[in-house]
Amino acid sequence: MLTGEQYKQSLLDGRNVYFEGRRVENQAEEPAHVAPLEAVAAGYDKYYSADEDAVNPMLTAPRSPEELRDRIPSLMELDLALNVTYQSLMTLIVARNRLTVDSGEFGQRITNYVAQAHRRDIRVVECITDAKGNRSLAPSAQDDPDAYVRVVDRTPEGVVIRGAKLHISAASLAHDMLVMPTKRMKPGEEQYSIACAVPVNAPGVKIVNTTFDPAHRERRDYPISSRLSMPDSFVILEDVFVPHERVFLDGQADQAAVFAHSLGLWERLGGTSFMVQQADELVGLAVLIAEANGLQKVAHVREKIDEMMIHATTLRAGLEAALLHAHATSDGYYYPDELYTNATKYQGATRFNEMVRHLHDIAGGSVLTAPSMADFDNPETGKAVEKYMSTSSSISGEYRARLFHAIRDLTADAFGGWHAVTNLQSGGGLYAQRLVTRKHYDVARAKAYAMDVAGISEADR
Repeated sequence: MLTGEQYKQSLLDGRNVYFEGRRVENQAEEPAHVAPLEAVAAGYDKYYSADEDAVNPMLTAPRSPEELRDRIPSLMELDLALNVTYQSLMTLIVARNRLTVDSGEFGQRITNYVAQAHRRDIRVVECITDAKGNRSLAPSAQDDPDAYVRVVDRTPEGVVIRGAKLHISAASLAHDMLVMPTKRMKPGEEQYSIACAVPVNAPGVKIVNTTFDPAHRERRDYPISSRLSMPDSFVILEDVFVPHERVFLDGQADQAAVFAHSLGLWERLGGTSFMVQQADELVGLAVLIAEANGLQKVAHVREKIDEMMIHATTLRAGLEAALLHAHATSDGYYYPDELYTNATKYQGATRFNEMVRHLHDIAGGSVLTAPSMADFDNPETGKAVEKYMSTSSSISGEYRARLFHAIRDLTADAFGGWHAVTNLQSGGGLYAQRLVTRKHYDVARAKAYAMDVAGISEADR
């Protein structure tokens, strides 16, 4: 296993990382990358063991529904790079059991790769969303055939791929990228049916980063994003060679969706787990700011908080159901139920903005206009800011300002915008969750109940 310092050194491998038009030679020297880099390094130190055979315990697959359930609180504490590594490796494990390719070679490659990833203690990010070009056209019908990642050459040693993958969190801070088809492919789209593991520093890989990190701002005004920022990456693949042992699907169009469906399951479980915690955070902030504003007993404020509580409880119930009804792979690994996972993720995403609206309505305009924490330090403004931000002898101005900054940072600034979009789009977006729910919902049971309550039978058709 690697220590945090060894991890930092491992990133100095010649990778091509860009940020705001500049090449970043060392991410430890880029202010906007320092906080996420340190967070990932801290994750390495937290789980480090000097035992020669040790592997990160958070990257092992659950062997029972109880183990799957007990893993959730720990997953919520992981840095994002370790979390997506867990999702990536679990995706491979589930996909291995779902592939129906005649040859077992792909399955063996997956087994070998997962074991190798454990031994090397690397971070792996999932790369699924393509540039897509004209969304109304299939991959093979695009003006530019590179709109979807594709194989452009095959050699006796491996394949050469070209294209781009978008919205890849933590790519520049990882070691490998799990590249997979973004959706089901059709006959004639075999070149797009490619799944493989690509080293971040492979020749031809370029990573263009964006971030919501408040690098040049007063970090006390950003109590959440300054700790939890993580770069999102635009990954460019310019004729990247991938050896056969890292290729997990190549040309089997009818199997292309296996990886996306497997990833969607784990990504939506992670998203649902986060939404459950986030919903409770929003309730807590609503209660605290209502108390700080002296509005905790006002009827419409209490009603909004009640509704937020019901939403949070509904999401938690859905998560519990997904874990309670977990399923096993053929080799004894457990994964959450797809129906409950997708339905809960959909519910959380569609109502998130409504819950945020309640919080903003309760909090008021100071969510956007509260003075900076630095203004409390300034002897020329500090006393007055403290006086007028205070609401009583028991609620200090600084305390109330810190609440406003937390609410703004979480829900009304760059980090809040990031959440508003990712809550909708992560795990394939709302449409994908509707499709999976439709696939797994017991329609026959619903129709039987309906016919029974209507007093009719099949004979009456």
